[in-house]
Amino acid sequence: MLLSVNVFVSLDGVMQGPGAPDEDRSGGFDRGGWLVPHASPSTSAVVEGWFRAADAFLFGRTSYGLLGGYWPKVTAADDLIATKLNTLPKYVVSETLTDNEADWSPTTVLRSGIVENVRRLKGLPGSELQVHGSWKLVQTLHQAGLVDLYRLLQYPVVVGTGKRLFPDGSLPATFASPEGRARVLPGGVMSLTLTPTTLGEISAGAYTVQRGRSTAVPG
Repeated sequence: MLLSVNVFVSLDGVMQGPGAPDEDRSGGFDRGGWLVPHASPSTSAVVEGWFRAADAFLFGRTSYGLLGGYWPKVTAADDLIATKLNTLPKYVVSETLTDNEADWSPTTVLRSGIVENVRRLKGLPGSELQVHGSWKLVQTLHQAGLVDLYRLLQYPVVVGTGKRLFPDGSLPATFASPEGRARVLPGGVMSLTLTPTTLGEISAGAYTVQRGRSTAVPG
């Protein structure tokens, strides 16, 4: 399976607590719910498109608890996101979560060997193993070079503080966006699909004057 990371981010890269004030107050974060004023049928359609590709889910402990406390309550038969989340296999990375606590069925707890386990899961049949939220887990997967695809909805707001998708110290990388997979939605929300092209380094260059013209020269 392809491993995709699907997240909401602000202009300054914050992905913490987008959906509600009390969603994630860790680190003293008090700016939760910043996404909600910008939600629209257009953003909902994009997210539903993400979920249509899912065959399994991989979560960190916090996101598993948040989503597992919300989506089982959504019982409308025509809700695509609820149907996918409530029925497909789920894997949660946690050293402390017990099997009894992992009651959002079907769930498997991964307690050790995360990188090796994710490589094994990627080898299973299916279209996509999807990560939603799960900030700490995303850092681990990025550093290990395991992410095949990033899907972002970037909202026109600067949060100013909080957990960032790529914090200081992240593995350098460059990305490409397949043709037609970057677009601006009504209200200024940017929908981006990015595939890593290089990991561990970024190319550089310089602007120089050549024959009287400013020219970009790759390194």
